Amino acid sequence: MFVATKDKLLPTTITGSLPRPSWYRAQMDGKPFTERMADRQFREQYLDTVATYVVDQARAGLDIVTDGDARLDEGVAGRHWIAHVEERLSGLSAPELSGYPIHRGKKPGEIMYEVFQTRMPRAAIGKVCRHGLDYHAVWKTGQGLSHKPMKFGSISAQLLEASMNNRYYADRRELVMDLSATMNEEYHALADAGCPVIQLEEPCIHGIAGTQPGAMLTAEFYVSAFNREIHGLRAKTEVWCHTCWGNPAGQRTRAQAFSYEAALPYLDQLDVDVLTFECKESEGADLARIGRAIGKDKKIAIGVVSHRTLQIERPDEVALLIRTALEHIAPERLIISTDCGFGRDGISRLHALYKMVALVQGTNIVRRELGLPESDVLAADPRLALIAEL
Repeated sequence: MFVATKDKLLPTTITGSLPRPSWYRAQMDGKPFTERMADRQFREQYLDTVATYVVDQARAGLDIVTDGDARLDEGVAGRHWIAHVEERLSGLSAPELSGYPIHRGKKPGEIMYEVFQTRMPRAAIGKVCRHGLDYHAVWKTGQGLSHKPMKFGSISAQLLEASMNNRYYADRRELVMDLSATMNEEYHALADAGCPVIQLEEPCIHGIAGTQPGAMLTAEFYVSAFNREIHGLRAKTEVWCHTCWGNPAGQRTRAQAFSYEAALPYLDQLDVDVLTFECKESEGADLARIGRAIGKDKKIAIGVVSHRTLQIERPDEVALLIRTALEHIAPERLIISTDCGFGRDGISRLHALYKMVALVQGTNIVRRELGLPESDVLAADPRLALIAEL
């Protein structure tokens, strides 16, 4: 169901996360959100942080905003994107200091080796159940600070499972499906609270399609698991699936060149309203393939600014990538976004702000060419500049 993007042409947004302010030192400490909000210091710092995120997005002129993933604790390379959910599921062990499932192939001297050292995976030791995620309360708190629709994103159940060890279920497929059912319950509570966009982040599909013949967990299986995770949601809200090529410490999770080509037929089978694709770093190399492969029932969000580089993209550079996308995707189906989130030990708040500004300014160039209304970019308004031009 199209909610936030209904009747909107070239709407703008970001993937989700934003860099933590230096003064935001309070942590969730594994507790439910509603419990932490009873603590005065946490409540003040959390609300001020989300308000800061909302203001920066408003200054940039974004159409759909996020809460910047402010609920996630500070950790090395964004480890709490995974750990936040693990800490709030019953049936899991305490963090384990070794044995990260996808640690293989990384060696000392590589940044990803150090990243994986900090992950401290948990193991399934009983039936997994939700226990204090409070997504509905987290979203309400953020949405209460903005009149613009607020998108809520969360790690997918299948990538969560890929970060765990299993000592309870008969096989990994059973654990994936149980996690999918568990997260589905949480998403329905979120949708029932009124959330206009729910975004599941990173199915395993594009990471394995065409690369792991004979594996137990195939792309076909992951399609089924993803659709189980979002079952029934499209009748209530707008459902997005975010895909990219990694973001721990601003790194790709694979060193070699990448393409979505092998995964596109599987991604098209997902029961979602919007699919997102990392397009800036590849300068739109997959856009023609995406336009051909993804059905007309879905909208497509493309990343036009990078989360891995400090260089701020120029508005004309953003506009060029959007024009390329429009050669293959109708304007009523196109959404303008970022390759991935800005947080997780990545760029600074200053860089994030001006990348968002460039994203909207570049979109405004194309809107002007198409005769569409432009967004007001307060951060670029010369009348509000502190230093006037001479």
